[in-house]
Order: sequence, then C-alpha cells, then structure tokens
Amino acid sequence: MGVVVPLPKPRRMAPIVQSEVFAMLIFVFAEIMLFAGFLSAFELVGARAPAGWWPPPGDPALPVAATGGATVALLLSGVAVGVSGLRAAAGGAVRWLGLGVVLGAVFVGYQAYEFSRLVQLGFTLQSSAHGGFFYTIVGAHGLHALAGMAVLVWAARAAAAERLTPGMAGAVRILWTFVVVLWPAIYAVVYL
Repeated sequence: MGVVVPLPKPRRMAPIVQSEVFAMLIFVFAEIMLFAGFLSAFELVGARAPAGWWPPPGDPALPVAATGGATVALLLSGVAVGVSGLRAAAGGAVRWLGLGVVLGAVFVGYQAYEFSRLVQLGFTLQSSAHGGFFYTIVGAHGLHALAGMAVLVWAARAAAAERLTPGMAGAVRILWTFVVVLWPAIYAVVYL
C-alpha cells in the first residue's frame, strides 16, 4: 500500500480590503449614482428652460454666501474626521470625531434654517421645478449628513470603549468623506 502524505493546511491570506471598507465603497458608489442622476436632471431641466427662466423669475435667490460659510464648516468637519484616524489614542480619536459631529451639526442646522426661511418666502417643493429639485437634492444630502453624523457618534463611542476596529474606522471615514466631498459639487450646481 502507498504512503499517505497529509496535505499542508492552506494558509489563510489576509484580505486585500477589509469587508467593512469594501461594503461601504459599494454603498458610496450607489449613492454617487443617485446624486449624479439628481444633478444631471437638474442641469437638463435648466438647460431646456428658455433663456432667463432658470431658475424661474419668481423664485427667491438662494443664499449663496451664507451657504458658503456652512460649506466651510462641513469641509472642516471632514478634516477633523480625517485627523481622527491619525490619532492612535482612543481619546484623541473621540475628540476629533466629536469635533466632526459638531461642525457637521453646524452645517445641517444652517440647512434647516435655510429651508425654513425659503419656505416662508414661498419657495417650496411645489412652487416650481427648481424648488422641487432644490429640496430633493439638498434634502437628500442633508439626510445623508444626519445619518453620517449618527455613524460618527457611534464610532466615537466605539473608539472610547476601544471596540472600533480598523475596518470600521475606515468605513466611517469613507462615509463621511463622501458626504463632505459631495456637497461642493451640489453647491456648485444648485447654488452657483
């Protein structure tokens, strides 16, 4: 009879990308497609409007300068969240994540104020196609920002309890980076 030679155990290879990061990348790609559709539709409708009719003459002017200030707060929150990943100590990460949440809240709070002010001026979802697009696009981004802030709070708590894995931290940073980087594109198309 022949000699049976046991096969060596296969070595488990480390994944190229952590599963949390990969899943978040897939989610962000889908969301990029969603917002690309929103912004493309906005541009197409505006391009088909007669000269001088987009935005419609009766719609109030959007607060470009004030929203620019809120944009700076959102961009700074992205910097804070990015820095949080560079801090090895959980306390440092928690502080930077907290700063990211506070700056994100400044942005979202301003957006809520802006919405209420524009509604008082008669600019609503139903007032014009421009209003419908504005509230859909900016509102969808605002919901993403709120969800992202909730994820940042969760990450700060997990970091404080020393339960935040590198994969989780990477996924959180990708999500918030998406929210932050998407906004200047929305601002440029919708406000400028």
